Amino acid sequence: MNIANLDLNLLVALRALLEERNVTRAGERIGLSQPATSAALGRLRRHFCDELLVRRGNHYELTPLGHALRAPAANACSVMERLFSSRAHFHPGTEERDFTLLASDYAVTVFGARLARVLHEQAPGLRLHFRQLPDTIVEATDSVLGSVDGAFILHGVISGYPAVELYRDEWVCLVDSGNRTVGEEITMADLARLPWAVYQRPYDTPVAHQFGMLGQEPRVEVSVQNFRMLPELVRGTRRVALVQRRLAEAVGDADLRVLPCPFPAAPVREALWWHPVHRDDAAHIWLRETAARVAAGLDPSRER
Repeated sequence: MNIANLDLNLLVALRALLEERNVTRAGERIGLSQPATSAALGRLRRHFCDELLVRRGNHYELTPLGHALRAPAANACSVMERLFSSRAHFHPGTEERDFTLLASDYAVTVFGARLARVLHEQAPGLRLHFRQLPDTIVEATDSVLGSVDGAFILHGVISGYPAVELYRDEWVCLVDSGNRTVGEEITMADLARLPWAVYQRPYDTPVAHQFGMLGQEPRVEVSVQNFRMLPELVRGTRRVALVQRRLAEAVGDADLRVLPCPFPAAPVREALWWHPVHRDDAAHIWLRETAARVAAGLDPSRER
């Protein structure tokens, strides 16, 4: 498909039609008359060889292809908007801009909050939006990264996209300070017999896979999609949780003990990844450079 032969205005119409499921409302949304929107729908139907929208009584329903095109159309529009909003120069002290970054709650706690403070001081017109990493980040990396400004993701989860490494961390074991069944050091036998509190999303915790490769199967008693909940789920119980040392130190709970991992857990390597469409955007370059400077100021004693 040669994109030069396409009318890219149809992309805007496609997104509006698929999301509104109504010709009149779609036209109002993009500033077209009802006849012009109907004509755009006709051209889209001919292009895709599919009805896309089918009338059912007094409303329209999407065809299977219409459903399949809805998310890609939205992502494509987002990429185009970001591409054409790029500027050759950026003045952080005076300009306004929204940045959307994907991150786990761990990344926001130990790094994102620091970045937000720097932006507050140096670029008061910037608005920073943190969103949870979607489950589709691995299978649909291009569309996910294309719809945001960047993502804090561990090395090894994705590849083939530009990134800057920010900081390293290590995995530690968290137990309640009153758990007398664990000695001064936690052992592999302890991990095998104790109930676990775990983070549900496997690509954010490769250490869990490593533990399984050692022939061990954790006895999971509770699981969550929030790293910061793990200390609370360990407190007052016999549970154990694997968490990042920086997070454990940020929580700083006297009711919990932080113990070294009894096996050589792979280190955490957090990086900022972005879509190539942002490569030459001056505002984005400033954001990336600022993130690198903030990361350089983290406690070097925690680097492993």
